[in-house]
Amino acid sequence: MQISMTLPTMLPHDRAEVIAWCRTVDDGPFASLAIPERITYPSHSWVVQLSAAAALTERVRLWTTVIVLPAHDAVDVAKHLASVDRLSDGRLTVGVGVGGREHDYRAIGGDFRRRWSRMDEQVASMRSVWSGEPPFEGADPVGPPPVQAGGPPIVAGVMGPKALARAARWAVGVDDASSVTGVDPVAVGAAYDRIRAAWREAGRDGPPHISASLWYALGGGAEERLQRYAFDYLRIFGDELARAMAASASCHTPRALSETVDTLQGLGCDELFLVPTTTDVAELDRTREALGI
Repeated sequence: MQISMTLPTMLPHDRAEVIAWCRTVDDGPFASLAIPERITYPSHSWVVQLSAAAALTERVRLWTTVIVLPAHDAVDVAKHLASVDRLSDGRLTVGVGVGGREHDYRAIGGDFRRRWSRMDEQVASMRSVWSGEPPFEGADPVGPPPVQAGGPPIVAGVMGPKALARAARWAVGVDDASSVTGVDPVAVGAAYDRIRAAWREAGRDGPPHISASLWYALGGGAEERLQRYAFDYLRIFGDELARAMAASASCHTPRALSETVDTLQGLGCDELFLVPTTTDVAELDRTREALGI
């Protein structure tokens, strides 16, 4: 299992933190660096953060975990992503999902209706753009062409059976969110089984790439910091649910983090994205020490 890192995009930060995190992650041993998206939140723009990461790194693969694609125009997103693919010399993997926060859609004039089926259509539109097809008759192609033939690989941030069946037709894998606060081996194992089954039922030749994200905290005040982060992020769904989810966030000691990583590896996770709950770049040293990497 590859261990990867998420940029602390969701926390208030400035230029110095972006530079420090990108360059330190790129020094290794992390496999990838991910950029998440929220609109009605103090997070930075995913386009800006992803572009900065492309310019500030040389080695790590770059991911979006995930772009809420149906909230955006597909051609515009395709152009942004192709530009980043060129800026990064073809190091981009694109995670897309529908999100669950109507506020993020409303804030930018996105349509919350039919978001699942529209995401299928948008993925097809992006691939058409990346292949050089004009967006409509008589138009010029939308450039630049991506470095990666056919465009960056696309991963689906989906969970339900219908969404998995759809994703198995166009994604290279699934970014599973069922372990973000901690791992229930039975539930996560069942989720991974459903993902693999969807790929088999779709007649896919190879297995899906299964990735997961995990909120964690290390160092002084780690437990309080982790639970505060989880509560703040989830409170849009109501304080009661946010408190319950925050209380279940368990990776706030080196041992807990190490055991969770081992569990996910045993379940067959291909890549784990650690999600820091601080902008202090020293968290990377604590992480490497906790995992012995």
